Amino acid sequence: MASSPVTMMKMKVNDCSPPSTTAARLLPLFRRHQIHFRSSVGPLQNPCFPRTIITHASRSSFSSSSVITASMTTEASAKVIDGKKIAKDVRDEIAAEISLMKDSISVVPGLAVILVGDRKDSATYVRNKKKACEAVGIKSYEVCLPEDSTEEEVLKYISGFNDDPMVHGILVQLPLPSHMNEQNILNAVRIEKDVDGFHPLNIGRLAMRGREPLFVPCTPKGCIELLHRYNVEIKGKRAVVVGRSNIVGMPAALLLQREDATVSIVHSRTKKPEEITRQADIIISAVGQPNMVRGSWIKPGAVIIDVGINPVEDATNPRGYRLVGDVCFEEASKVASAITPVPGGVGPMTIAMLLSNTLLSAKRTYNY
Repeated sequence: MASSPVTMMKMKVNDCSPPSTTAARLLPLFRRHQIHFRSSVGPLQNPCFPRTIITHASRSSFSSSSVITASMTTEASAKVIDGKKIAKDVRDEIAAEISLMKDSISVVPGLAVILVGDRKDSATYVRNKKKACEAVGIKSYEVCLPEDSTEEEVLKYISGFNDDPMVHGILVQLPLPSHMNEQNILNAVRIEKDVDGFHPLNIGRLAMRGREPLFVPCTPKGCIELLHRYNVEIKGKRAVVVGRSNIVGMPAALLLQREDATVSIVHSRTKKPEEITRQADIIISAVGQPNMVRGSWIKPGAVIIDVGINPVEDATNPRGYRLVGDVCFEEASKVASAITPVPGGVGPMTIAMLLSNTLLSAKRTYNY
């Protein structure tokens, strides 16, 4: 993510602060604090293409009674969408497929991660990705470069991984140091190994009807996978995406369109955003503004996917802060039919989707 807890600690926000502190105060900040979810956490197989990377067995584990529809809820609180459980199911499926691949064709998927600088949050994300790779049987390659490294040094490593047949996915951890051209570096990753799904050609294919990207960005992919795994009906529904970043908001809107939803995007220049969100059967929020989406913004029975992970000051917490989403959970859970918690919702899915994309890349390489 672009902002660490330390840099965001200056924002003191109370859970569910008065509704007066909503769009007028927070919307202008959208761009400044948009989430930089660079595969720190990630989506499952292709939600719209080959539906899932692996078996669909886990889907059947949800009975018909668990189907969530965007209709008036009669319960006092919304169903909590358990991202941790779904991510574990996905990882188990991936591990099973990798084991079969290894036995069948003696191939082990490989993921290379390049980290530049000594940001603690980025180092934590990379460490978590490495552990996740090891847990499912993916070979992890890691390069850690100092903050003052040159752009040419990073490009040299990317070139080496591009040519390495043992590496099926390449991920450059964001944010990069300010002296580097982020787009030049990301575009240097060969599209066949762009498991983050950020290459312009992948995004372009995602936006075009009749064309399929090689990979879908991990966090948006995870959002859609959560909806699928909980049998949330998307086709024909009204969906609103709050935020239009290249990392989450924009690709999430494109994915919802591919699922035949009618999609609106709320952003920093949107007037009366609450009037738009109140029409939505499905809301995906990814703006990095604590508790911005109020209960009054939500249509009764809507399904809420909260991508935001925002640290706010909390003197009662040993760390001095706690994590909250973009959506005021206490208010929203009384109105929505289902909602993701923060933490424990979308977060675990991002890494799961990264692993899924890496497996997909290896399978495509060997036509497996």
